[in-house]
Amino acid sequence: MSVETFHYDNKIVRNFGVATMIWGVIGFLVGLIVALKFIWPDFLGFIPELSFGRLRPLHTNAVIFAFAGNAIFYGVYYSLPRLCKASMWSQKLSKIHFWGWQTIIISAVATLPFGITTSKEYAELEWPIDIAITLIWVIFGVNMIMTIMKRREKHIYVAIWFYIATFVTVAVLHLVNSFEVPATFLKSYPIYAGVQDALVQWWYGHNAVAFFLTTPFLGIMYYFIPKASNRPIFSYRLSIVHFWSLIFIYIWAGPHHLLYTALPGWAQTLGVVFSLMLIAPSWGGMLNGLLTLRGAWDKVREDPVLKFMVVAVTAYGMVTFEGPMLSIANVNAIAHYSDYIIGHVHNGALLWNGGLAFGMLYFITPRIYKTKLYSIKLANIHFWFATMGAIFYVIPMYWGGITQSLMWKDFTDQGFLTYPNFLETVVQIVPMYALRAFGGSLFIVGALFGIYNLFKTAKSGSLLASEEAQAPALQVHQEDENESWHRKLEGRPLKFTVLTVIAILIGGVVEYMPTALIDSNIPTIESVQPYTALEVEGRDIYIAEGCNNCHSQMIRPFRSETERYGEYSKAGEFVYDHPFLWGSKRTGPDLHRIGGKYPDSWHLRHMYDPNSTSPGSIMPAYPWMLTQDMDMESMPNRIEALRTVGVPYSSRYPEYAIDDMKAQAERITQGLRENGFDTIEGIEGIEVTSEKKVIALIAYLQRLGTDITGENDPFEDLPSSKKLSNVIVEDN
Repeated sequence: MSVETFHYDNKIVRNFGVATMIWGVIGFLVGLIVALKFIWPDFLGFIPELSFGRLRPLHTNAVIFAFAGNAIFYGVYYSLPRLCKASMWSQKLSKIHFWGWQTIIISAVATLPFGITTSKEYAELEWPIDIAITLIWVIFGVNMIMTIMKRREKHIYVAIWFYIATFVTVAVLHLVNSFEVPATFLKSYPIYAGVQDALVQWWYGHNAVAFFLTTPFLGIMYYFIPKASNRPIFSYRLSIVHFWSLIFIYIWAGPHHLLYTALPGWAQTLGVVFSLMLIAPSWGGMLNGLLTLRGAWDKVREDPVLKFMVVAVTAYGMVTFEGPMLSIANVNAIAHYSDYIIGHVHNGALLWNGGLAFGMLYFITPRIYKTKLYSIKLANIHFWFATMGAIFYVIPMYWGGITQSLMWKDFTDQGFLTYPNFLETVVQIVPMYALRAFGGSLFIVGALFGIYNLFKTAKSGSLLASEEAQAPALQVHQEDENESWHRKLEGRPLKFTVLTVIAILIGGVVEYMPTALIDSNIPTIESVQPYTALEVEGRDIYIAEGCNNCHSQMIRPFRSETERYGEYSKAGEFVYDHPFLWGSKRTGPDLHRIGGKYPDSWHLRHMYDPNSTSPGSIMPAYPWMLTQDMDMESMPNRIEALRTVGVPYSSRYPEYAIDDMKAQAERITQGLRENGFDTIEGIEGIEVTSEKKVIALIAYLQRLGTDITGENDPFEDLPSSKKLSNVIVEDN
């Protein structure tokens, strides 16, 4: 039998490891800044690029795609060649993948703080970056699949199954959720609207967690726990059940994010049923990981690598029990929109993803530098800082979230809301926000200890950039009839990949097709009309400033919500919403019925100084909206893009859009002047004129929720010489 010599590329592994550490600290620090803004809303001053609404998506993208993403590639590029006993298929593609991924991350840094966002959670990056993500992901996938094809091991190991599922599913999710029509170079509108957009987004959003933050890390777990403990995986059969049941069931669970919303009931029910089913495969995987360590607990106590990994797998078990429980309708009614979900998410992010990432770093770094870990004591200090930091983060969010929800729903004996002022529920949990910031600080300190430790480890050795290895060539034998069906499948990676695609597509197609692709399945309301050009501008400003990070636009059919906000939200009210803005958290009140509730002058004061209208508010001020001009020039292009995605504007409306904007803006501005608000006390020399962003935002907010009454004429401000209904809405 011939033995072949090949090389492992440790340089690319090193590069992804360094990127993981650098972006991790940056993502954690941005998260800390965001957390501090809940305690001191004006922290870091009135700089638009550092406002909460703009930094929050930067934080989530940095932690998910920069920190966790680089950690995934770090683990894959180390483990995959060793499992295949082959070098990566193309070092050139590996380098393109590395630098392309870092460029995408930098593009997020260069766009999100400047208000360039789609507003869709975990998919905020605009269309040119989406294209780049697609290209780089394909490069990664081709390199991975081709490496598997040239392997010297006949059977692909369980970790590779999860890597394959990650690649194909993320590709499908990204492509489907990113169908959008460009309006300008950095502005687009999704082809889906309202209920359809919500379903597709949370089909993507939930499964981004499933197939970007779970399956690749499960692959990492299946490789590194046996390696670090020097023990075989507990159960091969359990790993088969775990893999196939997990990828088939997970894809169905997205609608549980939309319970009690305007989403059709059948889709909500499917989401709940499959979410509950997820407990079985998830806990099967957790037990497979933990039981691998039977008889090795003495080593766990001594080895920081195993400490991180044991806590990571335990946290995985916690969040994968909690997730299905949160999908039960009665539990969801309490937890959704509250800070409990923030705690749930960070339990997984800090301990599951963070624990495995740091465990890998401590395992791999000494090996590729051919040295020993600089300090086990420092690694243990890092472990305890990380663990205690996560505890101080998560528990206050659980406590605060339950407190929030119970206060929202509490009624007096006379049948009135006990806390009709939403602000009362916010002020009550500010101490919990302080504890969260403390916990996040501990986690960051631990990470800094870890980086120092790894730096000193690397410095004590030298990188073995190209590690020589030997293995017998893969022999092509006639298939062994005694092998099980799955063992045979493991020798056919292309067939394995095709079956994986089929498994994840079944649930996606069943949920996606009826609602997302068939408009007639969404009821319409005759009085609901498209937004005017000024309201489109206001909505785009609302999106750019990240207002939907704190405010929902979805009143659920609960007495507590209809008493506080008004009539519950209907599916037909969102048919022209590209994108939907239902939100996923309420730090502020729901805004779906805000239109007409307050005068224009109230909104002006509220944006300039929230405490002037809501004493004690932790909402940040937006004074730049009173000084920055709105974007009128691109409005015709934006109207054309909205026409393309299905909003029934007349083909002539783009021609009149700017005139319409000016007329409606002037009416709002004139009303402010008549009420003495042409200038704001305290801003010397600044006049609020009709072209300012705040005017467009006021127009949008005053429109929200008014169509359902049938009394709103959204186009009343069109110049009389052009005031023809078919100028605005397409002729029938």
